[in-house]
Amino acid sequence: MRRNKISVIGAGNVGATLAQFLAAKELGDIYLFDVVDGVPEGKALDIAEGTPHFRTSVEVKGFTTTNPEAYKNMADSDVIVVTAGLARKPGMSRDDLLNKNLEIISDVGKNIKKYSPNSVLVVVSNPADIMAYALQKATGINPKMIMGLGGSLDSSRFRYFIAQELGVAVEDVNAFVIGGHGDDMVPFVRYSSVSGIPISNLLSKEKIDEIIKRTRFGGGEIVNYLKTGSAYYAPGISITAMVESIIRDRKRVIPCAAYLDGSKGKHYNASGIFIGVPIKIGKDGVEEIYEMDFNKDELALWEKTVLSVKNSCKLVDQFFSKN
Repeated sequence: MRRNKISVIGAGNVGATLAQFLAAKELGDIYLFDVVDGVPEGKALDIAEGTPHFRTSVEVKGFTTTNPEAYKNMADSDVIVVTAGLARKPGMSRDDLLNKNLEIISDVGKNIKKYSPNSVLVVVSNPADIMAYALQKATGINPKMIMGLGGSLDSSRFRYFIAQELGVAVEDVNAFVIGGHGDDMVPFVRYSSVSGIPISNLLSKEKIDEIIKRTRFGGGEIVNYLKTGSAYYAPGISITAMVESIIRDRKRVIPCAAYLDGSKGKHYNASGIFIGVPIKIGKDGVEEIYEMDFNKDELALWEKTVLSVKNSCKLVDQFFSKN
């Protein structure tokens, strides 16, 4: 019987941590790819040597992509997770970073189109909603087969902070975040509860505002602690939840960056972009997009995040028009 196959493009901290979680859950054989010579092979072997303690039977292999033949090993993947991309360096503008990462996504996209065009794609490279848009441009793949990290991670942080403040089990907190994966994200307070009790009944507005602010800048808080890196444990498990729902067809409803084509625009009033919304995830990728009602304040926040994403997508369009 054929095992599922999951390819992870980028074997840095996020990619390698993800691979370890995938192996522990026995979701399928895992193939790591990276441009740095020896890194994917070494990390794959290290993870594989730990599988006896996971009590899982999966294959974990690594391939250096400076070898033009490496991407052939991606063929027939059920899921491809793209984590590849550069971190911002001193003196580098956001536009410079975006252009560098677009070059990487463009190259990855060409190889996906060539070797595994029927895979479900999960985009993690930052900013994930914009890179999901770019990957669709590079591959021409049906947008329903592409989703970006964002809400899955942001919602996990939001739920954790609420649980910590109330001193309750995090599993009883139901809360989520939509919009772009950045400072303009929209934590949805009205739909957030603890075992059905609205958090507005349990926390003051001032405390909720504090939690929202911490959620928006959750990644930056970790960067400030680490000094030389960014988060990878919470992103790794957040991506794993998405991949598991695809591989096992669990139909989980998770906020992720998905493509709005206008058919779900009655309330979202946005089309032609990838942005974080509640979606049902299954073997066919984005299987359903759920509509949200906005009050006046929420709508203002939503329109702000949509505008931010649209402006970035214009830069992506300019890049592909030149390349």
